Amino acid sequence: MPAPRRYLPSVASLRALEALDRLGSATAVADELSQTQSAVSRQLQALETQLGTTLIVRDRKMMKLTPAASEYAATIRDALEMIAKASLKVQVNPESGSLNLAILPTFGMRWLVPRLADFAKRHPEITINMSTRLKPFSFTEEPFDAALHFGNGDWSGCEALRLKPENVVPVCAPDLLGQTVVAHPRDLLTLPLLHIETRPSAWAQWFESYGVEATGVAGTLYDQFSTITQAALHGLGVALLPDYLVEQDLASGRLVHAYGGATRSLGSYFLVWPVEKSQDRSLQTFRDWLATQAEDEDALPR
Repeated sequence: MPAPRRYLPSVASLRALEALDRLGSATAVADELSQTQSAVSRQLQALETQLGTTLIVRDRKMMKLTPAASEYAATIRDALEMIAKASLKVQVNPESGSLNLAILPTFGMRWLVPRLADFAKRHPEITINMSTRLKPFSFTEEPFDAALHFGNGDWSGCEALRLKPENVVPVCAPDLLGQTVVAHPRDLLTLPLLHIETRPSAWAQWFESYGVEATGVAGTLYDQFSTITQAALHGLGVALLPDYLVEQDLASGRLVHAYGGATRSLGSYFLVWPVEKSQDRSLQTFRDWLATQAEDEDALPR
């Protein structure tokens, strides 16, 4: 049953309210929307009339949203973004499907993107739209059809396809070791250790795999693999990095193994999608193709 018309205001009036909440003045709203201030004012008045409630406190030439209107504007902002993405989707690929995919920046660029030419060749009718996300998010709050995630494959309300286990190796610049002899994993505790924000327990897990208890390992924190790799290259400490990221630097001698070789971490990379999207035709096609690219013995969705 469609919603009553009074609860479906015009997009123009909703854009004006959202912009006023974000920008704080009718002048700025008019500039952003390429309209006159009087036109913006009329749209806001029409919105108040349609909803039958006061949304804006007017004080001389100042306009300020009520607390309820600010909350309303925040919800509208998400809805307008979804409408814009849906419009782009139908404009870019009106005769077929598309997939909105969240990717981890480093893994997405280094592992997925080089493989996408094959998918595009096989399925030119499907458009893949990608956005990077570093931190966990909810599919109910962001309009993604699927995402590349790192973990154990146990996301609530989702199904997952395991793509690749992550093997990690401790590396550093050659000069950092100096005269230090690393004869045992515990010897690394005497060196500065670099941490990645998305793997807060990585060092503790690595030490545990060698039987070394090392809870609360101190060190500097980085938000992306690109920055932590540069920190290691410049001798700021030992970084625990996926082996596929440091192959070239190890081969060239810019980085060296701080201890041992690659060890399997306690996580893998997955394609994850909400259960309600499982029958989406574009997602099914992409998932089936991606399964052929998976680097794992058990790549079946679970």
